[in-house]
Amino acid sequence: MKRSEERILTTHVGSLVRPPELLTADDKGDGFEDFLKASVADVVERQAEIGIDIINDGEYGKASWSTYVLDRMTGWERRPDQLRPVEWMGRDLERFPEQIAQEMPQVIQGRPTEACIGPITYTGTDLVRRDVAHLKAALDGVQVEEAFVTAVAPASTAYDGVNEYYDNERDYIYAIADALREEYHAIYEGGVLVQVDDAVLANMYDHLVRQSPQRYREWAGLRVEALNHALEGIPEDRVRYHVCFGSWHIPHTADAPLEAIVDFVLQVRAGAYAIESANVRHEHEWRVWEDTKLPAGKILIPGVVTHHTVTVEHPRLVADRIIRFAKLVGRENVIAGTDCGFAQVDTIQRVHPTVMWAKLEAVVEGAALATKELWS
Repeated sequence: MKRSEERILTTHVGSLVRPPELLTADDKGDGFEDFLKASVADVVERQAEIGIDIINDGEYGKASWSTYVLDRMTGWERRPDQLRPVEWMGRDLERFPEQIAQEMPQVIQGRPTEACIGPITYTGTDLVRRDVAHLKAALDGVQVEEAFVTAVAPASTAYDGVNEYYDNERDYIYAIADALREEYHAIYEGGVLVQVDDAVLANMYDHLVRQSPQRYREWAGLRVEALNHALEGIPEDRVRYHVCFGSWHIPHTADAPLEAIVDFVLQVRAGAYAIESANVRHEHEWRVWEDTKLPAGKILIPGVVTHHTVTVEHPRLVADRIIRFAKLVGRENVIAGTDCGFAQVDTIQRVHPTVMWAKLEAVVEGAALATKELWS
């Protein structure tokens, strides 16, 4: 994994707004794979042109950051008529029902259940290898530092799910982890970085601490343990772990405080931790790193621009954010990133694509300003 040894490197967390043509294409039709490959080549070239150092395929081969994996596993049944309460939104759903009904009307009555009704096994090897192959083909002749492919974490798999097959929670979570292990290893063996995405680790905090703080720690501890089990055999410096507080546009007053979950984050066997840090609910949490030591050899990828607003951050602001983190954990241990994906699922864009690209340009420009000051 590359480090910011001579300058501040730049990246993002993965999900980019899909082109309309890709959204309307028939993924079962003739020629789709060629079209997908061409679309990945286009988005890779655009990232490189802007100057992003560590890039990906935009997650173009996935319909979402998380639920895509249910189509790559056995054992699941989707029940659109069996609605579950949205536990991962915490007390925001109680405090701001009118705003959430306006922004996300589909969650007010609950979400369709994802039921585990049989043994979980991984069946998506061909798809993940396709994603890696399209990315690597697009990298040919493109000048970047590294590339990554995303995959969901056990804690964020089937976050609207119920276990109706396994005898206990541990067996259920480890079955998910064993299946995901195959995806993680396929990415690693394909020669690119593995990025594990885990919003729900933070999102379940508010719901579970209302039962008891210990209940959350038991819940999170099991899922981090299972994730590390799934990552066994992959060198830590080939893994990035992304934690955020959800890309949905709601007030976020129920978000977990970073200081309450940072110990779980740092337990993950990863070489880099990408953490939401730029939006107005979480920007102050740079202070966590005054008291929490980043483990030796690890990299922090703080979000320095956010998907939460259409306002494009000024490069000077981006540079100031980078410098603040660099002074706390060391300039070589910081890579400038984004808070979250700009497309939560393929059909939902958090900002217009022109704004997204402008924000990524601001990351690059801000990193250049920070580099001048940190290496002066």
